[in-house]
Amino acid sequence: MSFAKVYTRGLLGLHAPQIEVEVHISSGLPSLTIVGLAEAAVRESKDRVRSAIINSGFQFPTKRLTINLAPADLPKDGSRLDLPIALGILIASGQLPENCTEGFEFIGELALDGHLRSVSGALTIAMACQQAKHRLLLPNVNLEEANQLPNFEVYGAMHLQDVCAHFSGNSHLEAAPQRSIYASSKYQFDLADVKGQLRPRRALEIAAAGGHSLLFKGPPGTGKTLLASRLPSILPPLNAQENLEVASIYSVANAQHTFGQRPFRSPHHTASAIALVGGGCHLQTTMRHSKQLCDKLQVLSLQ
Repeated sequence: MSFAKVYTRGLLGLHAPQIEVEVHISSGLPSLTIVGLAEAAVRESKDRVRSAIINSGFQFPTKRLTINLAPADLPKDGSRLDLPIALGILIASGQLPENCTEGFEFIGELALDGHLRSVSGALTIAMACQQAKHRLLLPNVNLEEANQLPNFEVYGAMHLQDVCAHFSGNSHLEAAPQRSIYASSKYQFDLADVKGQLRPRRALEIAAAGGHSLLFKGPPGTGKTLLASRLPSILPPLNAQENLEVASIYSVANAQHTFGQRPFRSPHHTASAIALVGGGCHLQTTMRHSKQLCDKLQVLSLQ
């Protein structure tokens, strides 16, 4: 077979649109071309994939390879497409069985020796795969993060050889066992730590009980940030869906998060509106989705 199709996911704000990795091998001078609005990290994947395939004991085709990332109008960034590109090349060259990856989606960065490295946004991608009723295979490093969803099959692997052995039938990767999520209710900053300040404490309690907003005003050093950071500790606990939404935001940002705790963000007082919403080469898209992230965090913090 000279054609293969493997499914993966991109990241667009809090959304993880599906990406079809199409690989076609044809006669001609040896070359590898990636099309489909791929950014620098994706274009560089051809060198990582080549070395990973060779160092994993497979043959890299000495023909003309064309890799299309569909839909073509969706910007592709990051290194999470390395694994699906490598699998597509191995299937198209006949080194893996045809249609062996049906029902699976893949993400993962490849090291030059074939080991799988972690990627950002694993939980967000897992939520999209669960909605599409697909199974997900990713690096072992991201397994715990993606295994927070109930009734969802997720597989972890250490090396490209492990993935190929699973789909060739030489070995078997087991789905990660479902684990019960422990939502921590102990906050690092608790309102019980504040001594005195009776009127501000009363204002925090009223705002938390009624779901109101608060405006802190005063000179530096009077305790505005200290009191604001303690507000999440007296808010009602997050429900299951809100927990996943908050964890998904931190997953996209590749930031540490304690599952079950309401977020608290403390931007510097000199930060501009542009600094808050972000920028980049896709400014309009980035600003729109960054604003959605900020609005969602604010709503979840005040609920």
